[in-house]
Amino acid sequence: MTGFRLGYVPGVTPAKWVRIWTERLPRVPLELVQVSAAEAPDLVRRGEVDSVLLRLPIDRTGLHAIPLYVEQTVVVVPKDHLVTAAEEVTVDDLAEELMLHPQDDVLDWDRPPGRLIDERPVRTGDAIELVAMGTGLLVVPQSLARLHHRKDLTYRPLTGVPESQVALSWPEDETSELVEHFIGIVRGRTANSTRGPATPKRQKKPAAQAPKQPARPKKPRRRR
Repeated sequence: MTGFRLGYVPGVTPAKWVRIWTERLPRVPLELVQVSAAEAPDLVRRGEVDSVLLRLPIDRTGLHAIPLYVEQTVVVVPKDHLVTAAEEVTVDDLAEELMLHPQDDVLDWDRPPGRLIDERPVRTGDAIELVAMGTGLLVVPQSLARLHHRKDLTYRPLTGVPESQVALSWPEDETSELVEHFIGIVRGRTANSTRGPATPKRQKKPAAQAPKQPARPKKPRRRR
């Protein structure tokens, strides 16, 4: 078997699945390739990666996609911002706030809450810097807020908005044996599951049988 190239967008952490892959397929190297949210679907369509962990929704033309888990949506704010007094924030709380539009924003909504500073999206890392400067606030999946953590910033859960969904995607016409292996891993199948390829089971040795004792000769019957 050749190696396996797995793409993943910022914030997604495939470490657990990579560890299981290494345990089950130690002779098949798995290469991790970090990709942007915008380029992820096209990279897997072109075969530059075998599969990719990305956020839905995407254009699924020519692609399979298995939803894996849902991420909490949060708003990133300076630590001294008024909204930090609450445990969670609503859309109405942000109605008058200036908002930044992150490039990695794949949440399924028409536009973020509040007032957009600029319709043009900016890289999430740059948007975080602008939040720290007091320019505006930022709505992102929680994993991206953690990825770009800063001591002068914090975040709060945002209710009343869509949540992002992380999925595994690969080309419709190229479900290879290695892709099947990885699908089994992310779905929690055991190594010897009947669905998808599995590692061969060890054959049990037949139990040792005791040697047969020779039959005893029958005693002749006495005549009366």
